Amino acid sequence: MKDRLFDSFIYIYLLFISVITLYPFLNVLAISLNESLDTVRGGIHIWPRSFTLDNYKEIFQYDNLITGFINSASRTIIGTILGVLSSAMVAYTLSRADFQGRKWFSTIIVLTMYFSGGLIPGYMLIRDLGLINSYWVYIIPGIVNAFNIIIVRSFIDGLPYALQESAKIDGANDFTIFWKIIMPLCKPVLATVALFVAVGHWNSWFDTYLYNSMNENLTTLQYELMKILQNTSMGSTDPNSMKGMTADQLKTFVSPESIKMAISIVTIVPILIIYPFVQKYFVQGMTIGAVKS
Repeated sequence: MKDRLFDSFIYIYLLFISVITLYPFLNVLAISLNESLDTVRGGIHIWPRSFTLDNYKEIFQYDNLITGFINSASRTIIGTILGVLSSAMVAYTLSRADFQGRKWFSTIIVLTMYFSGGLIPGYMLIRDLGLINSYWVYIIPGIVNAFNIIIVRSFIDGLPYALQESAKIDGANDFTIFWKIIMPLCKPVLATVALFVAVGHWNSWFDTYLYNSMNENLTTLQYELMKILQNTSMGSTDPNSMKGMTADQLKTFVSPESIKMAISIVTIVPILIIYPFVQKYFVQGMTIGAVKS
């Protein structure tokens, strides 16, 4: 009887957590699919009261959106691959007990998490490197991340060192050990780091604003959506201020709230599509039973 009560409590608790987790997303989706005029009235929860796709049409009518999407997608793919690979290589090196000076290098890497030069010195560095108005300004500055290195190194430290020793006995060098043993066993942590890096690249817009705002060919999706949001936010959603609008003005009226929610969905959906393919690697324990003691 006690077990059933406990199970019932767990199910109710999980249902409650699921509801409060899904409600904000469903609310955003409902508002993005609702007519702007009707949205001003409020009271929309998880289902659009007056269904329409005009909010998304308003977003995708901008010319630079396709260019921004291509640049954002390409920087996410390239940046994630290079970022994960670089973090794994540095983490593997720092995890080796026979690497002289690893404590000194580890300290230097950790210090970068707490101290930085600031925005102006960072801009001057990017300028001196010749990365202004360059696509590689999206990739090179963030190719190595101290936090990701620490995460991967901690995971590697938890792997049985006997695996590396046995590989050395069989004649494998460090490069072979890294690619054939360490990398396959690190799939869970590498998938987690890949998700962190991909989300960071996909959601980034400030670097475009700083370094490539004058070059439309190097714009990103988030930067273009930010400009759309700024333009639409200048409009008023006060019902009293809308009374003087003509019928034609009301037909073309776009609510900043609706555009904001539509932009949120556009930015979230690609990550939601990728996440299920990465989530399966989050479960650890791949090395259980690999070594018999």
